[in-house]
Amino acid sequence: GGFVLVPAMLYILGMSASVVVGTSLYQILFVTMATTMMHALTTKAVDILLAALLLIGSVTGAQLGARFAQKVSPVRLRLVLAVIVLLIAMRLAVGLGYRPDEIYTVMPL
Repeated sequence: GGFVLVPAMLYILGMSASVVVGTSLYQILFVTMATTMMHALTTKAVDILLAALLLIGSVTGAQLGARFAQKVSPVRLRLVLAVIVLLIAMRLAVGLGYRPDEIYTVMPL
């Protein structure tokens, strides 16, 4: 997903940050729609209210993020992305050794 695609488009393909943001959002839109529809049709377990709230938040966040990306220099945007990726990688590394007592236990941040 975006966790792999965005850094790949930025650092391997050398695309500009503004193009990467738009491409990532476009890709996420269709993957999310297809996944939600398949889940809704196969399990009939999609909460419509939750889906609507997530949709509103996603659209609002995408608009704000796109505007933010246009106002920030590409170098600074790449730096922020690199920091976020490193923080997520560290969080995932910490979680590798975690064994929950129960199957549905959530690890605290």
